[in-house]
Amino acid sequence: MLKPVFTFNSRANHCGRLLLVLSFILAVLTSLSHAGTAKQTANILVLGDSISAGYGFDPALGWVTLLSEHIPPDYTVINASVSGETSAGGLNRLPTLLTEHQPNIVIIELGGNDGLRGYPVINLRKNLQALINLSIDAGAQPLILGMKIPPNYGKRYTEAFADSYKKIAETNDLPWVDFFLDDIATNSSLMQSDGIHPNADAQVLIVQKVLPALTPLLN
Repeated sequence: MLKPVFTFNSRANHCGRLLLVLSFILAVLTSLSHAGTAKQTANILVLGDSISAGYGFDPALGWVTLLSEHIPPDYTVINASVSGETSAGGLNRLPTLLTEHQPNIVIIELGGNDGLRGYPVINLRKNLQALINLSIDAGAQPLILGMKIPPNYGKRYTEAFADSYKKIAETNDLPWVDFFLDDIATNSSLMQSDGIHPNADAQVLIVQKVLPALTPLLN
């Protein structure tokens, strides 16, 4: 009479172990599913100066914010731009930003303040290269936004300054935008009274300048 009881208990123990195994497998599959979902979210870090920080108007109307409306929803745009920033300043901040946000793409919009302050072009190129190296080492794809400065700085300096972006992009085989304020900087209706910063009306045009270079990088 004891044998059926023993058999029942054995089966109960077996079922209990089976349930534990199934629960473990379900937990692992759930964890993998969540991990897969997390991997689908990607960050785009914009490292820029006042032009990307939305100087002179509500930053919510700036091109960086508007960019989110034109890219897939699984991308998050992080604006790390600071008014007055130089390429050296951006270089000092980038390591922390890369660690904090782990971006897939880094849009580098720096150098304008270097030019306006007459900093040596060779320093700009070194800093841009360092920004690129840091981004790539962190597993991010850099995108360079080219800049130009007013002609009153002299033909030699202004040309060398503008050429820096093209040369650095070509040397590293990177996507870039040749002067993303083209057709904007010369239109007074799209510029603020200082003649340096684009106004709110120009922001959607900046997005249109950036998108053709950015879109192929999204996947």
